[in-house]
Amino acid sequence: MPRQPTTPARRARALAVRLGGDGGQGTVEYVALLLLVAAILTAVVTQTHGHFDIGTTIGTKLKEVITTVGTSRK
Repeated sequence: MPRQPTTPARRARALAVRLGGDGGQGTVEYVALLLLVAAILTAVVTQTHGHFDIGTTIGTKLKEVITTVGTSRK
């Protein structure tokens, strides 16, 4: 069957249908979240001039949270 010639209007409509979907939206949001976290960590390290050990601090806070799970605050 011979192929019908495509008009600019048909190509534009097909492009709009392809670009209008939600495909890939989750990936874009995930990358944006990673960039935000990286920017925050960069700002923390820059402001503390490297005298702040973020790895130790995060590890300490995680241990505190894990040990307090299940205990009630009264």
